[in-house]
Amino acid sequence: MAAAALTREGGEDAFRRLFRFYRQRDTSDLRGVVDFSAPGGQVFRSQLSISSVSDQDAYRAGLQPVSQWKAYGLSGYPGFIFIPNPFLPGCQRHWVKQCLKLYPEKPNVCNLDLHMAPEKTTDLWGQSKEQLKRKGSSKWEPRSLLEKLRWVTLGYHYNWDTKKYSANHHTPFPSDLAFLSEQVAAACGFRGFQAQAGILNYYHFDSSLGIHVDESELDHSRPLLSFSFGQSSIFLLGGLKREEAPTAMFMHSGDIMVMSGFSRLLYHAVPRVLPNPEGTALPSCLDQALSSDLPVGSVIEHSSDEDWQVCAKYLQSSRINMTVRQVLAEGQKFPEESGTDRKGQAPSEDSYYENSKAKRHKPNRI
Repeated sequence: MAAAALTREGGEDAFRRLFRFYRQRDTSDLRGVVDFSAPGGQVFRSQLSISSVSDQDAYRAGLQPVSQWKAYGLSGYPGFIFIPNPFLPGCQRHWVKQCLKLYPEKPNVCNLDLHMAPEKTTDLWGQSKEQLKRKGSSKWEPRSLLEKLRWVTLGYHYNWDTKKYSANHHTPFPSDLAFLSEQVAAACGFRGFQAQAGILNYYHFDSSLGIHVDESELDHSRPLLSFSFGQSSIFLLGGLKREEAPTAMFMHSGDIMVMSGFSRLLYHAVPRVLPNPEGTALPSCLDQALSSDLPVGSVIEHSSDEDWQVCAKYLQSSRINMTVRQVLAEGQKFPEESGTDRKGQAPSEDSYYENSKAKRHKPNRI
């Protein structure tokens, strides 16, 4: 009943109160958290644009045909779409491997670049894989570099000092992730979506993502796409002001969220990462093998048994989230900037993540 009472209670920073409630490690009252695997109450079915994505293109992206997806909305949140795991068996493994092995590589930028020499962050996978495979359950074991990874930026790299994107700090956006994002956006009614910037978040059981709004993109008419893999989490979706209490919902491995229209600029946060509800080390959807018969032009690649062993070990205590956004409208350009654009990515890790060991909580911006 505590969560319900806090939800009804408005006033100064109602969002923060709910965030702290769900952040508590001993909180067992999760009855107020929306579960899209058993929708009801404020949850309703959303219509998708089935004809906008061919079955072949869906297969190439590692997705089921759009006609087989389930999509839901939330009363009071127009433009919010939740799609429970639409991935084909085994295809989530590709994205996990990309987030751990390929996407952290240069020229992309990660949090470790803030305090390590460039030559020490060039092969995080190679430096971490043997240590990860040997890792036991003791929390006192030293962490590998991959376990110290908190974020990676792709495409247009967000500048945490100026709170802007810049034409001067751009690297090629991964083509496989761009294709996946374009199919999901088209299925949700946003044909022509261009994946131009991405932030990958790496969470552990003691991690959270603070209250923020994604508003730095110059084009807000295009949706924000969010993909989750690994352990589960509680996601809070609020209003245009922090005085509005948020709605809590579960995100499980393979789930996709789309924030568009009115919901595109709402406050949101991740107060807590939870073990997957099946009670196993990994969700069963990650145990499924990839078909040996991939369609022509598929962006999905087979993972070696050794690579997946490393990924699986990592995911036993972690969650990975990919957020993809379009920064510029078609034909739009960045405004002229005075001075030199600094390429520093963030003042500190604590300002992005809220960790249980942190003494202070700063606002997060992505």
